[in-house]
Amino acid sequence: MSLAPARSMSAAVRMRVPPRLRGAAASRALGVTAGGNEAEKVVGGRVRSFEEIPHTGANRWLNLLTFWREGRFRLLHKHMESSFNSLGPIYREHLGLQSSVNIMLPCDIAELFRCEGLNPRRMVLQPWATHREVRGHEKGVFLKNGAEWRADRLLLNKEVMLSAAVKRFVPHMDEVARDFCRMMQSRVEGQASAKHGKSSLTLNPSPDLFAFALEASCYILYGERIGLFSSTPSLESQKFIWAVERMLATTMPLVYLPAPLLERLGASLWTQHATAWDHIFTHAEARMKRGFQRLSSKADVGETPGVLGQLLEKGQLSREAIKANITELMAGAVDTTAVPLQFALFELARNPAVQEIVRRQVSESVGRANGDPHKALEGAPLLKGTVKEILRLYPVGITVQRYPVQDLVLQNYNIPAGTLVQACLYPMGRSADVFDDPLTFDPARWARMREERADGGGGGSFRSLAFGFGSRQCVGRRIAENEIQLLLMHILLNFHLSVSSSQDLDTKLTLILQPESPPRITFRIL
Repeated sequence: MSLAPARSMSAAVRMRVPPRLRGAAASRALGVTAGGNEAEKVVGGRVRSFEEIPHTGANRWLNLLTFWREGRFRLLHKHMESSFNSLGPIYREHLGLQSSVNIMLPCDIAELFRCEGLNPRRMVLQPWATHREVRGHEKGVFLKNGAEWRADRLLLNKEVMLSAAVKRFVPHMDEVARDFCRMMQSRVEGQASAKHGKSSLTLNPSPDLFAFALEASCYILYGERIGLFSSTPSLESQKFIWAVERMLATTMPLVYLPAPLLERLGASLWTQHATAWDHIFTHAEARMKRGFQRLSSKADVGETPGVLGQLLEKGQLSREAIKANITELMAGAVDTTAVPLQFALFELARNPAVQEIVRRQVSESVGRANGDPHKALEGAPLLKGTVKEILRLYPVGITVQRYPVQDLVLQNYNIPAGTLVQACLYPMGRSADVFDDPLTFDPARWARMREERADGGGGGSFRSLAFGFGSRQCVGRRIAENEIQLLLMHILLNFHLSVSSSQDLDTKLTLILQPESPPRITFRIL
């Protein structure tokens, strides 16, 4: 728990290199050697073959059986970390239908980025694709590849990625964040009044954070508030949150199995997955139908049309394509906002000195912003650093996948074009080869690395990848970042956070990284 000033340049760029990475490999870990077409510069001469890459076991089905038997899917992030520790900074994994090369060093990820091509291809989540095909739904950009992906993505970028588009939605996110804090204040005051005690309340904030994420996402995407901060939230919304959680929980094991075959057999795992997606589509269709009606009647004049309204008005995407993309955005928006917020509240609560420093900067920035939430965020870099630090320690998705369009050399091994290569974020974020004091929660480290990079040290490049990289990074990234920052800003302005235990949280993996048990946080009104 340190916000120490930046160290000297020489110390800042120096990485600790374990014995297995000494010599030529140590040079690679520091980004000294080149990949791609400059492989001849690699120390040692010969570029080793793909088959020489260390692996966790050659029998893909035996490996998959071991994963099932030992419950490793829930701890895949830990398995990856352990595999890097034992095999080095690159290894191969064979699991059922999937084979991949796994990497974790920023210099190798940079090489992968240079070989991703004009239309970067990521691993298709076959269970999701099979559901769309069986139900006759169009696929959104998350499931598309090639020129079709690029055409849709460029249109979506204008509405959800460009700064002007996101800035337009910041006041609406800010409104929801303020309402969340008013709700929490009311509950804390009610607790204090009932017990005639201090103005504090200890609770598991997870349900409230999911409600915030769904409320904010509906407002941004559909242009309507759905009233989740009332004492009686709708059954429809509760079903949606349940469906997203069930969909995520069933995706990971289905990735390694033949989803079309399981669908034909009516396997229980597939049925649960498909039913969850059906609920998600039903929720989206109901919201979109209301959005169509409002736009047709011009009933929303003076209100935000939301992303849905903007896309409909421009008419560059078909209604089916809009539905597919809006549904994917909604399904991804709730958990990928609510879960990092759980981790953020926990880390701020168990690091009170950091919490106070971030709060002070936020308070000063809000005071200078004259009611403009966008300016308030711009003036609080430690708030952005807090989000990046949370996503370093607890990345929502633990890998970023690409299929390089040309052969490349990583760690002196040849990787053929078309190979699935995964950048493994959880091990990278906790590696002493990549970050100084990696287990320390230190939001200021990102400002230091930015200064190092400005001075020519390269600090920070390809180390903050929770939303991916390049043109295929998460399409909802800017919205998610602003939602998380705005809620943290208002929570810090209104509450002091604490926890009874400072022990690390156990984590589990569904399709995303989550706390094994949601932390209980004490909110005390300032």
